Amino acid sequence: MRNVHGLVFLLLLFLSTIAMAQRDECLGDYTFKSGEYITYRAVYNWGFIWLNAGDVFFSVSDTTYNGEKALHLVSKGWSLKEYDWFFKVRDRFESIIDTVNLKPYWFERETSEGGFETYNRYVFNYEKGNVDIISKTSKRAFKRDIHKLSGCTFDVLSAIYYCRNLDFDNRKPNEKIPLRMVIDNEVFDLFLRYKGKEKLELRSGEKYNTIKFSAMLVEGTIFKGGEDLTVWVTDDKNRIPVLVEAKILVGSVKAILTGVKGSKYPLKEVKF
Repeated sequence: MRNVHGLVFLLLLFLSTIAMAQRDECLGDYTFKSGEYITYRAVYNWGFIWLNAGDVFFSVSDTTYNGEKALHLVSKGWSLKEYDWFFKVRDRFESIIDTVNLKPYWFERETSEGGFETYNRYVFNYEKGNVDIISKTSKRAFKRDIHKLSGCTFDVLSAIYYCRNLDFDNRKPNEKIPLRMVIDNEVFDLFLRYKGKEKLELRSGEKYNTIKFSAMLVEGTIFKGGEDLTVWVTDDKNRIPVLVEAKILVGSVKAILTGVKGSKYPLKEVKF
């Protein structure tokens, strides 16, 4: 059970590695709209053992930022009540992004995982060309870091929605795609590897045509690093992640799609 802690952060790291091609401009077309609401079940899997661990949701709504129209992204996750006594998780992530190019303006993370608390707040200043970071943990007092912005730099939540807009038609199998993201109080240059298209059937029986990726993770966070993470997203106009899997020392941790409301385009299962 300890390996499934940090449900939202874990899932955000998974989903934000879907695909991010570095460009000079952060441009993207919407594959989503205000009112979209997606849910996932986090599970631990070892052979024939499937252990439900927690739930996560992602939502999109309209808001304003400095007097301008913006989008408010929210994700929250929690351990199931029957496991709270063992390892209680209550996580919240929020991001405010531009409605035109999806660049992040502001991000906040507040997580409590087994009694260990973490707080991050990022303010992206494009006029000054920097991101102002305030962070704190149970073991460290508040500190401030300022990093230069270079190319497209995202927090883990805004990255998900930007990445859902990329075109993969011209990608070749095993092609590496670089990505840049702020995690905690640092900026990381990572990459993912495009694995091609695959027909996927979930354990519950739903079937989807998907695009498949593996991703490099940050060593020293939840994982040891390397490409032990795989993501499947719908091969349609929505680009919704339906399954995320990460190998751990014993078995794997999975995030499985459980519900979609308010999607911009109908999400349909396929027959194969």
